[in-house]
Amino acid sequence: MAVRAGEDVDLDVLNMFLAASASGFGRIVGIDQFPGGFSNLTYLLKAEDGAEYVLRRPPRGVEKGPAHDMAREYRILGALEGAGVAAPRPIALCEDPGLLGAPFYIMERVTGLILRGNVKDAPSADVMERLGANFIETLVQIHRVNASDPAIAALGRGDGYVARQVAGWTSRWEKSKTDDVPAMDEVATWLGTMQPKDCGACLVHNDYKYDNLVLNADDPAEIVAVLDWELATLGDPLMDVGTSLGYWVEAGDHPAFRALGLGATALPGNFTRQELWDRYLLRTGREKVSPVFYYVFGVFKIAVIAQQIYARYQKGLTADARFARLGEAVKLMAGVAQSAGEHDAITGFHG
Repeated sequence: MAVRAGEDVDLDVLNMFLAASASGFGRIVGIDQFPGGFSNLTYLLKAEDGAEYVLRRPPRGVEKGPAHDMAREYRILGALEGAGVAAPRPIALCEDPGLLGAPFYIMERVTGLILRGNVKDAPSADVMERLGANFIETLVQIHRVNASDPAIAALGRGDGYVARQVAGWTSRWEKSKTDDVPAMDEVATWLGTMQPKDCGACLVHNDYKYDNLVLNADDPAEIVAVLDWELATLGDPLMDVGTSLGYWVEAGDHPAFRALGLGATALPGNFTRQELWDRYLLRTGREKVSPVFYYVFGVFKIAVIAQQIYARYQKGLTADARFARLGEAVKLMAGVAQSAGEHDAITGFHG
């Protein structure tokens, strides 16, 4: 799509940076914006020689932190190049916010299919079943990346991860709150009381879901690249699976979930949340444990992310019309998390 008002990029400044900092670039003569995604801004750069690249930068009005740290994400992509995980190749990094108004980096463009919520030409049930299996296999590969790699080891300490995550996302909820949502407060208390011990530490993606994957357009069961590494860190792998479960909508769930763009996992052939959890435990040889805490945490975290974006919209820091409905989405997800905790189950939420 055309670049949204207030989110433009000065191509003259960008080309001066590229001429001084990166070799092999043709002059950038065109720019579009990717409409998907709710966190950082992503642009398609078109060079005069026909090559295409992707630029990532944080939006206006966000606080400094790992989710919007372009240098951090750039270095993670660099570490993944030789780790057997499909991810875009990083090309250039600018840490000076004075050039384009924020730090940014450029990476290769990986073309393919991205499954979003309301799929018009849905893949067959067989394709979705194979994609589900590859979804888990790729997550297992991510969790097996060498944590002693300097770029990965620098992401943080793994011990105490569960407690830090619960405290951190609870704090983010409090700071971004625009309306009273009692269910969110109750879920935060429940998470603080019910948290398990850490089960280990590894590289975790922290936002692993279908629409952060680029799929082979000729065979959508094949994952070509994993995108959006801004939340990646060292942490508990089961917490990572919990976030994926939070995004994983089933066919029997409340129809409002599909309105949020989370319906691709409900297509015929997909695993259920329980099957996804069981398959991960089987592939990693972990003992069987209940997924309820991790699922509740995943939904709560996603709700907080939505609330942070909604708060920016309320303050007039973004004009993206998609964000106007996120306040209701937060309430819906709070109800989902609360219901799962109360019923000790992840097998559907009907409202």
